[in-house]
Order: sequence, then C-alpha cells, then structure tokens
Amino acid sequence: MLSVTNLAVRFQTRRGPVDALKGVSLDVASGEILGVVGESGSGKSVTAYSIMRLLEAGGQVTDGTVRYGGVDLSDPTETQMGNIRGREISMIFQNPRAALNPIRRVGDQIGDVLRRHARATRTTARAEAIRALEAVRIRDAAARVDAYPFELSGGMCQRVVIALALACDPKLLIMDEPTTGLDITTQKAVMDLVADLIRDRGMSAILITHDLGLASGYCDRIMVMRDGEVVERGTPLSLFTTPDHPYTRRLIDATPRLGAQIRELLPVEARTPLPERRVEDEPLLEVRNLVKTFPSRSGPVHAVRDVSFTINKGQTLGLVGESGCGKSTTSSMVVRLLDPTSGQIIFRGEDLAATPASRFARDPRRARIQMVFQDATNSLNPRHTSRQSIAEPLRRLGDGASDERIAELADLVGLPLPLLDRFPHQLSGGQKARVGIARAIALDPDLLILDEPTAALDVSSQAVVLNLLIDLQARLGISYLFVSHDLNVVRLLCDQVIVMQGGSIVEQGPAEQVMRNPATDYTRTLVAAAPQPPALQQEEQGL
Repeated sequence: MLSVTNLAVRFQTRRGPVDALKGVSLDVASGEILGVVGESGSGKSVTAYSIMRLLEAGGQVTDGTVRYGGVDLSDPTETQMGNIRGREISMIFQNPRAALNPIRRVGDQIGDVLRRHARATRTTARAEAIRALEAVRIRDAAARVDAYPFELSGGMCQRVVIALALACDPKLLIMDEPTTGLDITTQKAVMDLVADLIRDRGMSAILITHDLGLASGYCDRIMVMRDGEVVERGTPLSLFTTPDHPYTRRLIDATPRLGAQIRELLPVEARTPLPERRVEDEPLLEVRNLVKTFPSRSGPVHAVRDVSFTINKGQTLGLVGESGCGKSTTSSMVVRLLDPTSGQIIFRGEDLAATPASRFARDPRRARIQMVFQDATNSLNPRHTSRQSIAEPLRRLGDGASDERIAELADLVGLPLPLLDRFPHQLSGGQKARVGIARAIALDPDLLILDEPTAALDVSSQAVVLNLLIDLQARLGISYLFVSHDLNVVRLLCDQVIVMQGGSIVEQGPAEQVMRNPATDYTRTLVAAAPQPPALQQEEQGL
C-alpha cells in the first residue's frame, strides 16, 4: 500500500539547517496498522506530514522516495496531492478542536471534503455528512450535523475529525496522536471505532503515538523512532518483551504501570532515593457538600452533585473520572475560578466560597492556591518569555520579581537558565510544563491544583515531571489536588483518590487499594480501559 525509502527532511531555521529525518524507511501492507512510537521531537509527525506533503514553511524533503499503490509521490505537484489527500490518503490530526474551523458547522466542513472529491453535490452534501457522522457512531447525527465545534465535547470533536478523514473512503489513514487529552474510556471507544472501520473497509493505517500500550493494543507492527531515525522494529510482543535497543527499553520503563514505583520510571542513573515527605493530620482544605448547576435551554445541568472531601497538609489527592464527570468543574471552584451553586470550600479555616470568584483574583488568599493547567502551550502567553511568565504572579500578588527569585524558581523545577529568555514555541513540551510549574509555585502556595499536567507529554517527559512534583512536594510541603484520567499515574503520585461519575463521588480511598481492588463497576471499567504493553501485562500477571 505504502513504501517510504530513505526519507530525509531538512528545516531551515535562524540557527541553521536542522535534519528532522535521516533516512527513514517504512512499509505498510494492505489491511495493516503500523505503529510509530518515540519521544517528542523524534520525527514521528514530520514523517506523516512528509508523506502528505504538508510540511511547515522552511521544511524540505531532501532525499528518499514515497510510493503509494505503486505510484511515485516523491515529487508530486500540488494538484496531484490535492486529489490524493482525503480521497486516497487521509489524516486524523492531533488536536481535533484546532483541526476544525470554529466558526463553521461540522456538517458544512464534512460537506467541503465530499464536494472537493465529487462525492456529493451542494444539495446532497448534508445528507452525506449525516451518514458520515452516523458511521462514527455519533448519536442523533441529524442534530449534531448543525453543531459548531465548541458545542461538542472533546471525544465528540474527535469523532467528527474521524468522520472528516473517512468521508471519501480513503485506503490509507494516518493518525497523529488521535487520543491525546481524551479520558481512557473515550480513548478506548475511539480506537475501537477506528479499528473496526479500518477492518470493515479494508483500509491500512499508521498510528503515531507516544503511548506504548495503545500501540501494542491496536498495531500489527511497531517501529521506534529517535532523533529522526528508526532504531527498532518488530511485533508488539517481541518489541516490548525482548527489545534490542536501549532506547526502546527506556520507553518501556518510563511507562506508568501497576507494581512500579515512581523513581523506576526514570533511567537507572537518575534514580535517586525518594525524599522524605511529611503528611500532617491537620486539614488544609475541606470541601463540604459542593454543588454546581448550570442553566441551559433544556433545563438545569447538574455538573457537580454534593461533593465532599478533605486534603491534609502535605497530602496528594487524586480526582479521576471520564470527561464530563465534574473533575474540572470541581477543581475550578476550589481554585476560585468558578462560583459554586451551594456548599463550602474551607481553606485554612476560612470559607472561600463566601467570596465571589470575580473578586478573588486580587484577594491576598489567591497566592495560597495556584494551578498548573492541562495545556502547557496554551496556558503560556506566546509573547512572553519564560522569565516573564514566571515573573507575572510575583508582580501581581508578590513583592516583585527579582532576577534572583526567578533563577531560584527555574533551578527548583530543573529549567536551564538559558531557556528563561526563550518563548513558548522555542521550548519542548516538558520544558513548557516546567515553566508552568515554576509560575505556579512562585508565590509559595499551600495548595497546587494539577489539571492533567502531563496528559500531552511523551512517557519520558512525563516521568521527569512526575518525579519533579514529588521532589517539590517534599521540599516545599505543598498539598496537591491532582486531576487526571490516567489511573496508573494517579496511583504513582497520590495518597488518596476520588472517582467521580456524573458529578458525584462513586468511590474513594487509598490510591493503591482503589487501583488494585476497585469496589464499583465504574472504577473497574476505568482500570480495565487503561492500555498496557504486553511486557507490562505479563509483569502484572506474574509471568
């Protein structure tokens, strides 16, 4: 179906040429799913964009051949590629909301693709778009076809992007991190859907991901990339049980799993002893009977229903559940970005809910509760350097931002000082996460809300950030409210865990106990949905 031989790509930058791909070769057979794994910057996405001829400005294919169905696509015209994209080779992009036009209805966007390749006319496009949405199992497709992207959940937007990619029945589907940011049950539903469609339509696919468990669960073969080169290939079982390359073993070791300790995610040379951490019996935060109801045209929406929990000083509490369960709404109320409908938020003996969120931004107590946001890129001002981002809370709520304090914060989070003068687009995902953490701890808060801080990071960067959080907690005595859909990460980082469904708490207890012996069917479903590489599955079964 597809054959890529010795593909080389070079980008011209201000600092000189950068070789992003160095002789990459791959083959995809008819009906096969090929997995491509590796850290950020390994060349996974550049490989996909090179095949599709969608490289950014400054990028150029300098060597190699690409053949699709026996046709040479090494030097195609834009007209040729325009006819192939969508009809023969299609792509699911990493960020579904960014891939969709925010001011156009989703049905119109699907209709554009259908009409471009003569699969529909102006009069039939809407009906065909509805059929495309039904194919990806969107309920009430006739109503959803007229929705805008912002009216749909993340999982629903991902299904729309899949419908766009499959609308013209392509033979090859390229999926670039198709489940990043989705909760584990939605991730499984999306991947099961794609796998079924690929099988039913006789397609081939390339799955680009940093999730080794996901790749092993859905791919026939996997290739591992590092620094623009392929370092290893094999079946999921052989690759993850007997890897030949040290880099592959490092990726496997960095994957969170049952039975592993948090330091074991790091390379052997970086595994220092865990610092002593003091958890006190005194409550820092008490949430009592918290309720949040949003008005809507069809009636009130009960986002959070009678939620109560306690976080002690120095403790980490995990908050898990599917998208829409109320995790983010609860954390937004605790950090006082959102007012509760009723209930109390007792922090250091004071009810913060008595102060409206609109007035809390300049409240002196704001400094005591800070937040690390899920999207490390979009939570940073693109026009501010790392230094300016870290300095902002110090200027607004502190005693001023001195160079010494900023350098101290950078050192605390392991951010090299030369990176302080770089902008977000000049940093890796892990480096941007460090800037966000440094900004959040700048005012020495007592409580840090961590909203999916590692969701978009590859496993190696995630391992470093998680260990950084453990070290900071021991050193600074911070308490964490860790919001996540990754139960293995929650087990590694958290003392206690709360499981939410439909706005209510359905289970809570010690993290290890809840992960190994869940008491409710819902929690068991979450645990079972987490993908694991074959090697890790065998470890957990004692094989």
